[in-house]
Amino acid sequence: MFFLRQQRPQGMTPAEAVEQAGTGAVTVIDVREHGEVASSGKAKGAIHIPLMRLRDMADPRHPDFVEALKDAGPICVYCASGARSHSASQLLQQLGYDEVHNIGGLGHWVQAGGEIERG
Repeated sequence: MFFLRQQRPQGMTPAEAVEQAGTGAVTVIDVREHGEVASSGKAKGAIHIPLMRLRDMADPRHPDFVEALKDAGPICVYCASGARSHSASQLLQQLGYDEVHNIGGLGHWVQAGGEIERG
């Protein structure tokens, strides 16, 4: 019988994202829908941009561009489980953002000690 050793995915862990978000070293984006954010809150300090609007709101040429992304360094994205944030990280890279990390879901953020904000 063969056992495969699981390797940690490359990139930033949720714990690293929580730590760096606390110092302002990363920009955190929540790509869940409005109703999800309304019911559970979002990571403290995160920018909420639903995945369906991300292409417009993260593109500097679009009128709906989010100015907070103008000089963004590393970006961490999350959703509910990690699937939509995977798509979001690929999209952001296509738009030219260099360092984008999928940190999974909001639960991963909380497990890593991240705070939640509501309202």
